[in-house]
Amino acid sequence: MSRDHLVALLEALFVTFLWSSSYVLVKVGLTEMSPLSLVALRYVVASLILLPLALRKGEGELLRDSRNVVKMAALGLSGYTVAQGLQCLGLSYLPAVSVTFILNFTPLIVAVLGVVALKEYPRLHQLAGMGLVLVGAYMYFNAPLGGNSLLGVGITLVSGIGWGSYLVLGRLLFVRDELDPLGLTAFSMGFGTLLLALVAFSVEGLPSVSLTGWGIIIWLGVVNTALAFFLWNHALQRLEAFEISVLQNTMLVQIAVLSWMFLGEQLTVAKLVPMALVFVGALVVQLRR
Repeated sequence: MSRDHLVALLEALFVTFLWSSSYVLVKVGLTEMSPLSLVALRYVVASLILLPLALRKGEGELLRDSRNVVKMAALGLSGYTVAQGLQCLGLSYLPAVSVTFILNFTPLIVAVLGVVALKEYPRLHQLAGMGLVLVGAYMYFNAPLGGNSLLGVGITLVSGIGWGSYLVLGRLLFVRDELDPLGLTAFSMGFGTLLLALVAFSVEGLPSVSLTGWGIIIWLGVVNTALAFFLWNHALQRLEAFEISVLQNTMLVQIAVLSWMFLGEQLTVAKLVPMALVFVGALVVQLRR
């Protein structure tokens, strides 16, 4: 494993920690805001930070080409409007553990799309590692689905397809067009956030947010979104889409630990065993021949 590859892995792993911590913050924020409004405000804050930085760096030249505008819009639609928006909508029909479990099949989507679009074929040991991750996820999140489960499953699966498409399309743009991570992150997020905000505020209206709520939104927007997505796309330049998607599945373990620390949820042997499988599976996927 090269030093550059290791740095990219650590970079992506740090981002998964930031995104895992979002679950604790979002749980608090949802006590006073609806899911779509919360996620829309979060991405509006992040876009207001990234867009000026990208324009100041001269990344606005990307948008002079109409083809790049289409690419950024497609990336934003899949990664933010569809993936993030529908994930929140799925949470209104399913328990969070069920949504998280369903989204852990995203590597399968990425593997198929990666073969078609990127010609990045998963190695045998990577498929075995992904199998361990999915077994661990199944053992950990085996709660039965509640009412409206079929609709919730469908919505969440579409969310997973959106995120898988974002990973593959983003990787494709890095490999083929050699786009800068800042410009790609800022403009795709801007397009996706615009559509997400229009839907959220049209359906739910403008929310009334307390000082604590704004603190959560600003932290989520600045650190867990603007910084995190830039670092994620920076790592995506050097990691295969399939590889980074499985690394993201370690969030299962991180969320469990953070929930134990801050939300008082218990960690039992029945949970520790599948958590270990997720860790080992993700590690196997990263091994090189």
